[in-house]
Amino acid sequence: MKFTRRDVIRTTAGAAAGVLGSRFVSSPALAQEGLTYKPEDGAKLRMLRWSPFVQGDEDQWLANTKRFTEATGVEVRVDKESWEDIRPKAAVAANVGSGPDLMLVWFDDPHQYPDKLHDVTELGEYLGSKYGGWHDGPKQYATREGKFLGLPLATIGNAIVYRESWVKEAGFSEFPKDTAGLLELCKALQAKGHPAGFTHGHGVGDGNNYAHWLLWSHGGQMVDESGKVTINSPETLKAIEYAQELYKTFIPGTESWLDVNNNRAFLAGELSVIANGISAYNTAKINKDNDPKLAEMAKDIRTTNLPIGPVGKSVELFQVTTAVIFDYTPYPNAAKAYLQFMFEEPQMAQWVTSSAGYCCQTLKAFDNNPVWTADPNNAAYAKASATLRPNGFAGPLGYASAATMADYVLVDMFAKAVTGQATPQEAMEEAEKRANRYYRV
Repeated sequence: MKFTRRDVIRTTAGAAAGVLGSRFVSSPALAQEGLTYKPEDGAKLRMLRWSPFVQGDEDQWLANTKRFTEATGVEVRVDKESWEDIRPKAAVAANVGSGPDLMLVWFDDPHQYPDKLHDVTELGEYLGSKYGGWHDGPKQYATREGKFLGLPLATIGNAIVYRESWVKEAGFSEFPKDTAGLLELCKALQAKGHPAGFTHGHGVGDGNNYAHWLLWSHGGQMVDESGKVTINSPETLKAIEYAQELYKTFIPGTESWLDVNNNRAFLAGELSVIANGISAYNTAKINKDNDPKLAEMAKDIRTTNLPIGPVGKSVELFQVTTAVIFDYTPYPNAAKAYLQFMFEEPQMAQWVTSSAGYCCQTLKAFDNNPVWTADPNNAAYAKASATLRPNGFAGPLGYASAATMADYVLVDMFAKAVTGQATPQEAMEEAEKRANRYYRV
């Protein structure tokens, strides 16, 4: 059984709409109290976003956009690109001063070109005040020196997705809660012909999420509080040695995986355990009526948060996306009006629900959205915005943290060590050298 990207994202907004509260549906289209932006005459907007892994996300986003156009007369063209293409396209647009008016970008990318972005502090403070405040992690990605560079839109959670029957076949009554137990489980699963697979490639989400979890769970960090590079450490060495042992239990090829690859392999029945968003499970669930194998798989899939390592507490990255307005846009008021409309309750609540557990809210007022209790497998993703650790830990977010991540310094360190291209010490030293190109303190 082979899956294309279309198969992976073929879910529907309707599947999640059943849990939508009627109070959201009946709310007026324009719920803008206390702050309004008058679009410029003749305004037209172009927005660029990432391609969806859960189709309900895109469907609802486009439906909400249509509502905005009907309410304001402002036409909004929504384009999409692969996850890996978003970061370079945003950087080019910012630096050449031409391209989409608005864009959904990743992690701390706004900190790479803060002077190229339209200040949305007024709107950010308004929404935070109205909707119970912003979750701190996403807010850090979107703010600099007290100003909003953009609006933190969502956190795409990451959790263990596994086949329950295969875990039990391997001799485990439940999924291990610590890293030592995970290693033993993966060894047992491999012996049963059900290997695991975690992304060691340049997956914007999955590759970074896994690498940061490996490092942080063992007490390592890229930099200290002052921004001094500290990746070359005993803690990092332990993380690499653990990754080497875990890698031995993987399906071949994980060092070249992008964000879609583990979904495909898992849904094809080639894998027992991955770290992923809710999309893999949703794809099986939504398509079960058309494929008996997916129907059986959907019944067998479970999710849980990543195991805790020697550091003794949960430390996970999670992928944040921020909506930014480029300063070159001729229609800044229209762009702010659009974002305000999309963040107001009638639209935001429906979008979170239709995303079916994939996009976690960044405003605290939406924490009790019914989607989080609609399916037990959604629970592992419900608190992603509240619990994430920003990638710049333990130093401040800024150009250096953004550039280090964009260059996949941490991801490459683990990949080179586990594949034998470098010794653990050599991999650490190379990562240290590369990170120091960005952290000049």
